[in-house]
Amino acid sequence: MPYPMVNTLLDPMFPKGALNYWKSGFLPELSDEAIDVLVEAYGRVPSTMTGIFLDHIHGAATRVDSDATAFPHRQEAFSVLILGQWADRSDTDATISWVRETFELLQPHLSDARYTNFLAADDTGAARQGYGNNYKRLAKIKHTYDPDNLFHLNHNIEPAAS
Repeated sequence: MPYPMVNTLLDPMFPKGALNYWKSGFLPELSDEAIDVLVEAYGRVPSTMTGIFLDHIHGAATRVDSDATAFPHRQEAFSVLILGQWADRSDTDATISWVRETFELLQPHLSDARYTNFLAADDTGAARQGYGNNYKRLAKIKHTYDPDNLFHLNHNIEPAAS
């Protein structure tokens, strides 16, 4: 399958005009307690467009050294994405509150790791969790190639002098 086509596979899940807010983290294990939190929370979703997604990180991804790439989270775990999605703007507060509350209830079961592609706009300062022990090395690289921090409109790695 051509790579550009792979990038379109999830498009139907994000219809044009839909509003989205999410939080995510990593569960080191899928414990009964974490499952209970997710099942109870899903019973209270404010919109039928909302979902909770679990991805099992295992296999080849765990056989790469954590410092071999920018992405350091190479231990077996479950990535959890709590996705609030809605169409009616009047549902904004309720849906965002549900996502935040669900994430907070799940917090005792989560590791300190975060997946940078799933960070919400208000997850300020979470880039360090996204890059773990690789953050300092990446900050030095950023200093070399983007010392003025031109590319800063994301979960930014601040340039750091060597």
